[in-house]
Amino acid sequence: MLKIALAQINSTVGDLAGNTRKILQYAAQAQKEGAELVVFPELALCGYPPEDLLLKKHFVADNIKALDALSKKINDVTVIAGFVDSGAGGKIYNAAAVVGKGKILDIFHKKELPNYGVFDEKRYFSLGQNSGITMVKGVKIGINICEDIWINGAVYQEQARAGAQILINISSSPYQAGKLKLRQELLVGRAKETKTHVMYVNTVGGQDELVFDGGSMIISPSGDLIARARQFEEHLLMAALNPDTRRCSPKGPVFSLSQSPFPTVLRQAQGPGESFIAPLLDEAEEVYKALVLGTRDYAFKNGFKKVALGVSGGVDSALVACIACDAFGSRNVTAISMPSPFNSKATRQDARQLAKNLKIELKEIPIKRIFSSYLKTMAPYFANMPSGIAEENIQARIRGNILMAMANKFGGLILTTGNKSEMAVGYCTLYGDMSGGYAVIKDVFKTKVYELARFRNSISREPLIPESILFRAPSAELKLGQTDEETLGPYEDLDKILMAYIEGHASPQDIVASGKDEKLVWRTIRLVDMNEYKRRQAPPGVKITSCAFGKDWRLPITNRYRE
Repeated sequence: MLKIALAQINSTVGDLAGNTRKILQYAAQAQKEGAELVVFPELALCGYPPEDLLLKKHFVADNIKALDALSKKINDVTVIAGFVDSGAGGKIYNAAAVVGKGKILDIFHKKELPNYGVFDEKRYFSLGQNSGITMVKGVKIGINICEDIWINGAVYQEQARAGAQILINISSSPYQAGKLKLRQELLVGRAKETKTHVMYVNTVGGQDELVFDGGSMIISPSGDLIARARQFEEHLLMAALNPDTRRCSPKGPVFSLSQSPFPTVLRQAQGPGESFIAPLLDEAEEVYKALVLGTRDYAFKNGFKKVALGVSGGVDSALVACIACDAFGSRNVTAISMPSPFNSKATRQDARQLAKNLKIELKEIPIKRIFSSYLKTMAPYFANMPSGIAEENIQARIRGNILMAMANKFGGLILTTGNKSEMAVGYCTLYGDMSGGYAVIKDVFKTKVYELARFRNSISREPLIPESILFRAPSAELKLGQTDEETLGPYEDLDKILMAYIEGHASPQDIVASGKDEKLVWRTIRLVDMNEYKRRQAPPGVKITSCAFGKDWRLPITNRYRE
């Protein structure tokens, strides 16, 4: 029996020393539990994606030095881990190293380099050429890297034809809603096609706008799911394989060795020899956990332990406040209410009730006097002109200044609260409500915001978000009687148009043909196109859809195409 551990870890980009310690820590724990082979994710040593760090020759050299140092400490167990390899002519490779007996035993290079969506691997890496076959304890193993198993008839088939008894895929596959099911279907197909065991280990954690959800798994040659790690948590998943009988069974408990100062409380897994298959999450829970992990890791990995946000009594800020409390704990979250003359008593009370429910500190800083001072200062220049968008945006920018002043004075990361629907059509204010360090729900459409808010309420003994927030017509409250849908149209209709245009890249004509109101379609698309300049200046935020604003979406700012 070959005893294998899949180490689903949370690496930090560029933290070569920290990532090395984590690999050694997990390898030691796996060895203690009887593992003979421990497998780590793609680029586990340097973190994924390292982006333009790869253009620094000294970074690549230092990552190779870290691998050399790591290998000297791996003796009585074999480890497979991702790193960056270098070759002749300055070429570099996305690589997997096999280490054991105090040295590097084998190195294999990724052959299929993704270059779509958030991936830019052809910008950095050269194509690998070697077969990726290694032997561990007499078992022939095919090692491939992420995309190598996604492309039909590519690397994995070559390895199976070469006699691989196990296919091991090391991966750093970013999260998007529903992707775990897609991965599992793919791996089941590969296992059946090659008649081999497929072992897949994915990284977990947040890196800037990306979240990696883990979900490492083992598939039998007949396509049965043997084991699956939980999503959004570090795990050590153990299994024992008999290559002669082709029998594979989970072995040993699942461990979490998280080094985050905000650890998730994990349940103890089943004991040795018992099956461990983490349940699939429904979409709302999956997305919510992705937002919590992405926000937590962005703050933690960049040195923040406290966060603050503006709360308005609206649903967006209420959801972000919940995410912040789940990510950092209530004692590390500060809410700031900044009422203006246009804020209703109901929304002010809801902001107070939300803070009370979440047990977070609430600071109320009215902006009426500051706003009046602005208007008085600008009066000579605004004379005889009707009040409008300029006055509305002044309020938003006052609030942005207050938030940043609090961050400068007391430290902490400011979380912005704008959603994807607003960001898409420019219903947001530069240097106002867009001010902050991380945009938690920038990839969450407004209709999904309500769904997530209801989900969060459903898992608490008492609702955290006041019901009045969920039933009140959403409003920026920058003038009397204002509502969002009066300006934008019903969110249900707006979001369907936005999804079709942004994620489906559909034409206006196709969207109209699907039954949407023609006037609303053309108006919405015009707003999306003309507000790209705002989105380029927005903070980073968690990606949860197939086309998030950022690397997924690269619309020219200067753009006259209107078809």
